[in-house]
Amino acid sequence: MTLSSVGACCLSPEAKEARRINDEIERQLRRDKKDSRREYKLLLLGTGESGKSTFIKQMRIIHGRGYSEEEKRTFARLVYQNIFTAMQAMIQAMNILQIPYQYQHNKAHASMVSEVIVENVTTFTNPYVDALKSLWSDSGILECYSRKREYQLSDSAKYYLNDLERIADATYVPTQQDILRVRVPTTGIMEYSFDLENVVFRMVDVGGQRSERRKWIHCFEKVTSIIFLVALSEYDQVLVESVNENRMEESKALFHTIITYEWFEKSSIILFLNKIDLLEEKIMFSHLVDYFPEYDGPQRDVKAGCEFIFNMFADNVKKMIYYHFTCATDTDNIRFVFRAVKDHILQENLEDYNLV
Repeated sequence: MTLSSVGACCLSPEAKEARRINDEIERQLRRDKKDSRREYKLLLLGTGESGKSTFIKQMRIIHGRGYSEEEKRTFARLVYQNIFTAMQAMIQAMNILQIPYQYQHNKAHASMVSEVIVENVTTFTNPYVDALKSLWSDSGILECYSRKREYQLSDSAKYYLNDLERIADATYVPTQQDILRVRVPTTGIMEYSFDLENVVFRMVDVGGQRSERRKWIHCFEKVTSIIFLVALSEYDQVLVESVNENRMEESKALFHTIITYEWFEKSSIILFLNKIDLLEEKIMFSHLVDYFPEYDGPQRDVKAGCEFIFNMFADNVKKMIYYHFTCATDTDNIRFVFRAVKDHILQENLEDYNLV
């Protein structure tokens, strides 16, 4: 008989009940502590349109339940709206850049498309579909598209406009790739959690535009890792909010500010150099040195360009930076990259999470 059991024999029924409740509370606290240790909080940060929301969608596809047929159908409206938004941006740019239309009848098509209130679009039918097809085949619009760095145009514009026939079909259901490429600016804070190898990963995605960043402060507690996304292809583009500021300079400044925050002293830093596919295409005709004079590498060299951009972010950073070159719309690439990220996070937290 132990001393504790001897003591328990001398207790009143009330005291015994109080001890039982106390013991149960202690057990629950131990369970809660163990459960809390199983959760990793990953904070996705970056400037607007860097690919954070696309990465979250990939996690749902790879590690979650994906998208049902019914859920896919709900994205059709957003695809239609993305198409109208893209064409309206190009029509407006045609006027500003003073590019003439190849075909005179496309002026009337442009006028009709411009009058569409995008947020009210729920269908995709004629005469609008034919007008969009005619505009997209116009050499003037194609020249305007080639100068897209001079104005704001979604990265998915060409993808959708090249597939108008399929999207206009009455039986259209968005594909997984259609969903990944839909652009809807994140406002507020979005969370997505999933279980992986008996561990919960909780991803927090916040809006990247300047107006959204003041909301980030509430997400900064108990962050296991920061995943900061940079759009590699934005080296020659300007901000939505300020036409005089380079997007990559803004991204670099934000990165260097965030990693100095005391909240992240114990958080690991993971850098996703995203949109590698767009960089590979763009660097062949848009030269890094024209926007970053300090670049002294060869032109049209993807590897040298990537190395230069990474070094811009890594220079004068005291913490270890784990980095990956990514294409957020490529599911196989993100599956491979996140496997490496997961292994890194688990390894970093082995002792704290009693995994050894």
